[in-house]
Amino acid sequence: MASQCHVRSISLPSRSHPTTLKIQEELNKLKNWETSPTSTLSTICNGLSGLQELYKCLDEFLSLQSTQQTLSHHRHGKWVEELLDGSVRLLDICGDARDVISQFEENVGDLQSALRRRKGDVCIEGSINNYICARKKMNMEAKKLLTAMRKMENKAAASPLLDQDHQLSTVVRVLRDVNAMSISVFQSLVCFLSTPVLKSKPSRWSPKFMQKGAVSCKGKQENVEELKNIDLALSAISSKRADSEKMQVAQKGLGALEVSIEGLDHGLECMFRKLIKTRASLLNIVSH
Repeated sequence: MASQCHVRSISLPSRSHPTTLKIQEELNKLKNWETSPTSTLSTICNGLSGLQELYKCLDEFLSLQSTQQTLSHHRHGKWVEELLDGSVRLLDICGDARDVISQFEENVGDLQSALRRRKGDVCIEGSINNYICARKKMNMEAKKLLTAMRKMENKAAASPLLDQDHQLSTVVRVLRDVNAMSISVFQSLVCFLSTPVLKSKPSRWSPKFMQKGAVSCKGKQENVEELKNIDLALSAISSKRADSEKMQVAQKGLGALEVSIEGLDHGLECMFRKLIKTRASLLNIVSH
């Protein structure tokens, strides 16, 4: 997917440990995922699932005696400090993204309930406006998350591995590439969250996307479609000419969106647990 950061190959030696090779295999699968021609909620969920498999392999890698000895021996070095810092930053990003997704899921559910009740045009328009306000807030939060991830990328790029101990270089490269792929998957999610909303007016909606404060995200046009279709459906029912057929279209779209959002929420919850385990492992290794 065009929105993702570029993850280079680990370039492992020919006699790498099987666990390290498994990590490379999972990274290659995710790199194929990155090149997918479309970026939808379904593909984002697939990316989160692939990332979970990658972290299963990373857990095995961190349990290797050679890995633990290397990290423990260099526990006061800047590379290990960088890895520890990266682990907590990824935790923060995943946690914040999870909070945003959970809130959005609640907003979608509230709007669905309002449409089912259909107590009048004023009530429906008010519920739609609440949904749009929530979307704008989500866009702002997405911008903050993207900024945090770009800082992580820039920091890693500013600290190239030079002539380090061979085993240390291999360990650091593995963990760096896992972190980079994590950022890549999270970026695909955040780019979806940053989709601009339809510009609204007091009496009707104008089918134009808001540009002010919009988040710059490569490949966003693919991400836009699912939320854009919801916006267009809501625009149709916000007018006095709304009929039952348009209402059904909007409800069907919101129902499908809610199911997809639940999948993202579950994926982020699983990833959050994986990241906690990874950080705990790193802390346990360097403290001995």
